[in-house]
Amino acid sequence: QVQLVESGGGLVQAGGSLRLACAASGRAFTYYTMGWFRQSPGKEREFVGCIAWNGGTTYYTGSVKGRFTISRDNAKNSMYLQMNSLRPEDTAVYYCAATRDWSTERGDYNYWGQGTQVTVSS
Repeated sequence: QVQLVESGGGLVQAGGSLRLACAASGRAFTYYTMGWFRQSPGKEREFVGCIAWNGGTTYYTGSVKGRFTISRDNAKNSMYLQMNSLRPEDTAVYYCAATRDWSTERGDYNYWGQGTQVTVSS
């Protein structure tokens, strides 16, 4: 079992920045690819990006590429999402998740946090 807890959400103006954190506990954090997903009201939960177990590889969905950066610190059992140049359409609940695979598919992620709200005002 892996327990995940997100933090760092909040309200920010368009063009601003936020940094989300995901703290993991339980089984060895380094076993897992870690991902960020987000869900807006009335929409399905969508993939944002993911990072390999050693931090050596990242992948992002097109709409956030160049604006968002995922990193991890395995010594601290933590992952981060740095979000810059935020847009109103980035408003969503952001979730971190863990999988033993390398995947962009929601269904491949076995463990999820409770989510943190990010609201971007125009």
